[in-house]
Order: sequence, then C-alpha cells, then structure tokens
Amino acid sequence: MSHGVTEKIADQREFFAEQALDAEVLGRLSAETTERMKATGVVRLLQPPEHGGYAADPTDFMEAVMALASADAAVGWVAGVIGVHPWEMAFNDQRVLKEIWGQDADTWVASPYAPNGLASPVDGGFVFNGKWEFSSGTDSCDWIVLGGFVEGEGPVDGIPQMYHFLLPRSDYEIVEGSWNVMGLRGTGSKDIIVKDALIPDYRVLNATKVFDGTAAIEAGRDEALYRMPWSSIFPVALSAAVVGICEGAMTCHYKYQATRTSMMGPMAKNPYLSSRIGEAASEIHASRSQLLYNLSDMYALAKKGVEIPLEMRIVGRRDQVRAARRAVDAFDDVYIRSGGGAIRDENPLAKWFRDAHTAINHTIFAAEAMYHAHAAMMMGQEPTGFTRLLV
Repeated sequence: MSHGVTEKIADQREFFAEQALDAEVLGRLSAETTERMKATGVVRLLQPPEHGGYAADPTDFMEAVMALASADAAVGWVAGVIGVHPWEMAFNDQRVLKEIWGQDADTWVASPYAPNGLASPVDGGFVFNGKWEFSSGTDSCDWIVLGGFVEGEGPVDGIPQMYHFLLPRSDYEIVEGSWNVMGLRGTGSKDIIVKDALIPDYRVLNATKVFDGTAAIEAGRDEALYRMPWSSIFPVALSAAVVGICEGAMTCHYKYQATRTSMMGPMAKNPYLSSRIGEAASEIHASRSQLLYNLSDMYALAKKGVEIPLEMRIVGRRDQVRAARRAVDAFDDVYIRSGGGAIRDENPLAKWFRDAHTAINHTIFAAEAMYHAHAAMMMGQEPTGFTRLLV
C-alpha cells in the first residue's frame, strides 16, 4: 500500500524543526504539532488496516521516525514510542480496539510498559493501582497502556508473567511538573498515577505473550508485520529515534562549523576537524544501515511465513543497542571539537547534545545483557529466563 508518509513528513519538516524550542519551553508537544504529526500518518504505519492503519513494512516506520527525529528530537522520540503501540494493539480484544479507534483512527495510546502496577482480580476484571515514570507524549494521548503484575501470580518457568492494562484518559492522572530533565523536554514524558481503576478483563493483555510471540498467534494475526518479534519493533524504534537525533545534530554541526573561525582560521578549512566530521558521519550512517539491514532481513523471512531464528533475534538486539550507542559516540566526537561556543544554551548544538544523551539513557539501551547474550549464544549457551524474553 502506498501510504505517502515519507512525503508528508518532508512537507512538514520545516515546521517540526521550527517548533523545537517552543516545545522545549512548553515541556510537551503543542496541540498543533500533534495534529501535524497525525496528518503525516506516521503513527498509523504499524496500525491494523481494519482500524485505519497501513500495516506497513516496518522499515518504512523506522525511516519515518529517523526523518522526524532529525528535524526535532522530541517529535521523533514521541513518534517512535507512540508509533509502536498500534503494533501491539493488534493483539488485543476487538472490543477495546473499537473503543480506541472506532471514532478516530488517529487516536494515540501512551505508555509505559514498566510493570509498576498491581492488579487485584475482581469479577469481570481487575482493580488496578500504580505509579509510572516516563510517559512520553502522554498529553497528546487519549488512552494509555501500562505494565503491571496480577496479585497472586508468580513466574512460569522462571519468567515473570507481566500484563499490559489499557485505560482511557478518565482513569489515570498525568502528574504535572514531573518532567524536569536535561533533554528531550519537548516529549513531556510525565509521571502517571492510577488509583483503584476498574479495568474489564478484555482490556488486559498478557505482555509476556507479546514478548515471546504467542499473543500474535492467539489473536490470529498472520500478517508478516505482526509475526515480527517484539524485539525487532519496540527497541529498534527507539534506536531509530536516536540515530535520527544524531543525524539532525550533524546537520546542525555542519552549519555551525561552516562559519566558525578560530585562531587556526576558518574551521571549514581545517583538515583535522574535517576528518573527524567525516568519520562521525560515516559511523552514524553505519548505525542507520545496520538497523535497517537487520530489520529488512527479518521482515523478508516473516513475509515467507518463516519463524525468525533466535540467533537472528539476538543479533538484532545486539546491533540495536550498538547502533544507538555508536551514533551518540560519533556525535560526541565532533561536539567536543566545536569550541566553547557550543556549550551555550543559545547554540542549537547544545540542545542536540542534551537530547541525544537523554535518549541514550533509556533502559532499552542497556548494552551489557544483550552483548553477553550474543557472545554466550555463540559459545553454545542460549539465553534463559528474562533475557530470553527480551530477544
């Protein structure tokens, strides 16, 4: 299906770039920014077609996230986080999907997935309580999916049984003033509180089954997109945002250095600086290519109806972490060669630096476990328990 999202993003790129500082001051994306993002269709790329989505090639989605992040970090980050939720929504009960998208296919669903809630079973559902941090783009959303555990349930085969609970805006509180951070301020990733919310059982999904692929099977989703592993969608979307941020940072860096002069003369003619810039640009491009190459390979298998092998999934997670870290490291290498003026708040480079380093602190970029999982597998030791679930 031709969705035209890339072209629509290009048409709005100047607006997204220009609103970045306003979003940072506001501490969230404005209503106009949200509406323009919706108009591009980026969040519908992974959405089921029966609910107004495109069920597109996942590489289309990742490239769209990169394009938005290269214009403004907050816009790209929110697109990446919010944009993966429709993929998981496909595995939910059709009743809740009609509640969410029945009137408006552009309704957004926030998160986070962290299992900070506790659900107590009652007739027909659960009473749910908890507090969560980092709900990116939450002010722009009318629903939320929150992670939690069910009271009295323990691990199965050493794997905790986590659940995702879907709540309408009336059933949770967004904590104002809770997003005071060094970067990505425009994402408005505020805290969420739920107090004694009554959630019908059809709005609850076993997240453990989402991670291991069982949820897609049980929901009868046989499209290639929904046969993709969770580890190839959510983590990669955040890495795509980071790569896009670093691409935007490099564009800003080129403009800054093109007119900068030091005691050594025009920096644009400095061969030492130029060589570092060239190397950094190549590293960031390598990160982009690595993400898209792995994802494309997996999707090709999914389209053939072939299950994605464990080794391919682990390689994908290893590279997803490394791609994001490589991109930020590359930008750091040129940022520290940008002189004292680059640390001033009014210099756009400073904002790109803060945004990139805030993004890379997300737990999905915790590298050691993924690197270890790959190395251990190559030496004959398959991952077990929670680590196995995340690949």
